[in-house]
Amino acid sequence: MSIRGKPAIPATPRVISPSPTPSELQGDAAYYNGPVTRSAARRRQAASGTASPSMSFQETIDEDSDPELRRARTRSRSPTKPRKVPALTPAKTPTARAKSTRASKKAPAVVPAEQEEELSNGATAVAANGHLAPPKPPATPGWSWRDFSRSPSPLGLIPIHRHFRNFIHKHEVPRKLLHVSIGFFVYWLYVSGTQTSAVTPWLMAALIPIATTDYLRLTYPSLNSFYVKCLGAFMRETEYAGVNGVVYYLLGAWIVLYFFPKDVAVVSVMLLSWCDTAASTFGRLYGRYTPRIRRGKSFAGSFAAFLIGVATAAWFWGWVAPKTPSFLGDEQNPFMFRGILKLPSYIAEHIGLDEQQATVSGGVALGIMSLWSGLVAAGSEVIDLFGWDDNLTIPVLSGIGMWGFLKVFG
Repeated sequence: MSIRGKPAIPATPRVISPSPTPSELQGDAAYYNGPVTRSAARRRQAASGTASPSMSFQETIDEDSDPELRRARTRSRSPTKPRKVPALTPAKTPTARAKSTRASKKAPAVVPAEQEEELSNGATAVAANGHLAPPKPPATPGWSWRDFSRSPSPLGLIPIHRHFRNFIHKHEVPRKLLHVSIGFFVYWLYVSGTQTSAVTPWLMAALIPIATTDYLRLTYPSLNSFYVKCLGAFMRETEYAGVNGVVYYLLGAWIVLYFFPKDVAVVSVMLLSWCDTAASTFGRLYGRYTPRIRRGKSFAGSFAAFLIGVATAAWFWGWVAPKTPSFLGDEQNPFMFRGILKLPSYIAEHIGLDEQQATVSGGVALGIMSLWSGLVAAGSEVIDLFGWDDNLTIPVLSGIGMWGFLKVFG
């Protein structure tokens, strides 16, 4: 019964408990069971060997339709269902598919790195791990003559090479002009009657101070910077920290002019001047279209050196020497090739030829000698002898080749 003047206190409402969740049905009702992931539920089912209808019901819940379930899931442990991403580009036409196929054929294949696994029978299995593989060593271990080559010329050591990249660095125009001019200078010395014995002292007088300066510039960096600033247009960038090619040029010319007969020495220096320039020029222009003989040497460059060598020998022995009169001192420096070639007597007797049949002269002898000169010029340009500069190897090897040939057949 309520008292007048005081508000009535309402009765406590009755709270009805909701139905138990599936997780509460699995365990003891007296204890609290936390949320169970699907992977844990599967492990429990696999351990007990029974399948709960409630869990099968949970498997069929569309989580994409319930944002609460999608937000509560742990992405790293139970990834969401894969969704189909719409295409960003339209479908390729047959022409586009053909172009992509050709591009994929041209593109270099990515070689995965390989892991070796030892099998039970002792063999080794190779498996790819998805990484790029380092370069493999050659299949046949040991030294290969193809490995002998000077390093390619870099860019950036000599400032003038950066400013005139094509003119000086790529095509080496000033260096080649100096190279070619030496051959014409030797021709002028020959037709003016200068003997080789008179040239060698001047070459040695130039070689000693140039080699000394080269040694000093490699010892003192400040002098080296001043040197390449003045003469960098005639140098290769590999010569910035190495011996200048002029030293080898003077040394090679001095050797052939001092030790070989006059005609062999003159032709050797001309081969150095013109064959080396031709090989470098045509090798840079057309070397990529022809087979490579060795690193840095192509068939185009070697064939150009061969043709220029044949033309040089034929021009000197066939036209310059006959047109040039005799000079004082020529009797002390006689020619080794006098327009006659013959087989050695023991070879002629073995094959049944008399002396007249084993002898050739005139145009035939000149042609044979010219072909041999071109061959030794191309060969000396290709060979990289112990890493020596070709300004030294070309005249020396060419002189040895021609001198040996004339020693046997001349």
